[in-house]
Amino acid sequence: MYYITQYIEKLYTLILDMAPWLILGFLIAGILHVFFPDGKINKLLGKTSMKSVIRAAIIGIPLPLCSCGVIPTGVSIHKNGASKGASVSFLISTPQTGVDSILVTYSLLGLPFAIVRPIAALITGVFGGAVTNKLEASKVPEIKPKAANTHFVSNRKSPIYTVFHYAFVEFLEDIAKWLVIGLLIAALIAVFVPDDFFATYIHNDFIGMLIILFASIPVYVCATSSVPIAAVLMMKGVSPGAALVFLMAGPATNAATISVVGNSMGRKTLFIYLGTLITGALASGLFIDYFLPRHWFTGAITQLHPDHVHGLLPYWLQLISGIFITLLLLNIFVKKLIKKVKREEKIVNIGAMNEIRVFVRGMHCNHCKISIESNLNRLEGVEKTTADIDNETVTISGNNIDLNKVKKTVESLGYKFVGEVA
Repeated sequence: MYYITQYIEKLYTLILDMAPWLILGFLIAGILHVFFPDGKINKLLGKTSMKSVIRAAIIGIPLPLCSCGVIPTGVSIHKNGASKGASVSFLISTPQTGVDSILVTYSLLGLPFAIVRPIAALITGVFGGAVTNKLEASKVPEIKPKAANTHFVSNRKSPIYTVFHYAFVEFLEDIAKWLVIGLLIAALIAVFVPDDFFATYIHNDFIGMLIILFASIPVYVCATSSVPIAAVLMMKGVSPGAALVFLMAGPATNAATISVVGNSMGRKTLFIYLGTLITGALASGLFIDYFLPRHWFTGAITQLHPDHVHGLLPYWLQLISGIFITLLLLNIFVKKLIKKVKREEKIVNIGAMNEIRVFVRGMHCNHCKISIESNLNRLEGVEKTTADIDNETVTISGNNIDLNKVKKTVESLGYKFVGEVA
């Protein structure tokens, strides 16, 4: 009973500390979505040049894309004309940060971490992109212009509605599962791992970095959910540098990312991608451990203790924000559960070969949906594509649709083409 009480207490503390900053981050994410859409990003990345590499990293840092969403976005950017260097720069810098995760970093780890984290993402992204352009002198893909798709009509709803709907419905829906998992894991570590565990059993900070690095590379964790885990690891004796290694490598690498980058851009680009991330994470960790005052990065950790739950903001604001975030998350999970229970598998009859329906595995968020639809719509003969994340199906309308090209396009984006619905 004692451990259950402690677990609930730690979880409660983490939620209160994060909630106000999550709400602010979600709002900024909604504003970025409305006034800085993907179409503009593609136009800004240019061709093979250092300027496009830097621009890609700068664009990627504030975007609220986890590694799940950044994979198809990055591959799509490359397919739409960006160089490999710009694409790699975007793929490295984007999942490490985001306006929501930067604000949560500030709330749990303090201002120095919130400043160092995007700077490290920028440097590693630019370095990885520059090395890619130097070693991968590949041609930029030629893009065939295609008439505007008739099904893609502008949303007539007000920008304010779109900002709030994206922030607290679409975007939150994308990260809800991983956010909750990150909080649950952080609370679990806080309760069951003894204080100063790493300081007691791992006496070398660099060894601690290597352990954290190789444990985080294959595992998926989003930028926001990595923050409470990093904070709790520091409470257990992990150095600030090792925590930064986790914040950089955890969100930017996982088995799916490694597979897609290798298949879409080649093994050489994959080695550059991983090498840049590993080198950049270790170099950043060593820099803040050995060249910056440690108390800059450890002062804010006391906020995670129950005695300091008020933190920088008044308790009433944290409490209201915590209740608001909890209700939003419950709403998302309940709606998904109801949809799953009520879902009836409907098989569409294929008539005159003008509509096909296929199973696609690996679609998890709205960015996956957008990426699948936009890339399939570029295929010759395709008039309209509708991806259904919940049913894992994609409906394609048009004339003389080449199923092999559909399969190739889907798999080039990192998803699994299962086959046509019978």
